[in-house]
Amino acid sequence: MNEKPFILVTNDDGIAAPGIHHLVQSLQPFGEVVVVAPDTEKSAVGHAITLSDPLRVTNFNKNGEWQGYAVSGTPADCVKIAVGALLPRRPDLVVSGINLGSNAGINVIYSGTVSAATEGTILGIPSVAISLTTYTDPYFDTAGRFAVKIAHLVLKKGLPPRTLLNVNIPNVPEEEIRGVRITRQGMANFAEFFDKRVDPRNRVYYWMDGKKEDLPESDDVDDVAIRQKYISITPIKYDLTNYEFIPGLQDWLQELT
Repeated sequence: MNEKPFILVTNDDGIAAPGIHHLVQSLQPFGEVVVVAPDTEKSAVGHAITLSDPLRVTNFNKNGEWQGYAVSGTPADCVKIAVGALLPRRPDLVVSGINLGSNAGINVIYSGTVSAATEGTILGIPSVAISLTTYTDPYFDTAGRFAVKIAHLVLKKGLPPRTLLNVNIPNVPEEEIRGVRITRQGMANFAEFFDKRVDPRNRVYYWMDGKKEDLPESDDVDDVAIRQKYISITPIKYDLTNYEFIPGLQDWLQELT
C-alpha cells in the first residue's frame, strides 16, 4: 500500500477520554486518522443504535485544534454515521479504543468498544477493538504501540468475513508483557449487586455495581491470558447461531407443526 491507510478511530469512553487520544497519536505516523466518537461516555451500551432521536454531530476541539467529530449517539451510531455521512471515503480500517477496562469474557456482549468494531465489520471494513485491562494508572504507551502492530497486520493480511479482532492488553510496562496469545472468549462474568440509596427528595434509587468472577478456565481463554500478562487476541464473529443445537431443535418440529 503506497499511500497511508485511512483509519477511523472511535471508542465508548467518549471523545474526550485520554485513551482515544493516545490511540490517535500512536496511529498517526502510520495512517491518515479521523475520529468519530460519542460526545459523552457510552460504556456498556452494547450494540444499541439511535432510531427515535436525531444524531447531532459537532466538531470537537482540544487546545484550539480540531480533533474530530463528537456524536450524540452510541459507538455503533458513530461508525454508521462516519461511513454513511461524515467521511470523504470508506475507511480502510476501524480501530475502537483504547478502552479503559477489560473487554473479555461475557463483557464482550455489553461492550460499546467491541460493538463499534462489530459495526465496522458489518459494514465490510476490517475492524479491531483495543482494551487496556485497568481503570487506574493506565500504560497507554504499551497499548498504543501494540495497536499499530495489529493495525498493520490486519491491513496486510485481511480478516475473514464477519470477523473482528478483540484485543485485551495487560496494564503493565511493555517489558513485562510475556507475549501474545490467540484466545477464545471465556465465560467470566460479573457478580452484580444493587446498592439501594435514597435521594435528597426521599426517593429510592439503585446503583448497580459488581466484581468480576474469575473462573477456572484453560490457558487459551482471554481472561486467563490477561492474568498471566499475555496480550489476548480473540477473533469474534457476530453470527450468534448455535449450530450444534440445530439438529436437536429439528426434533421439536413435529410438536410445533
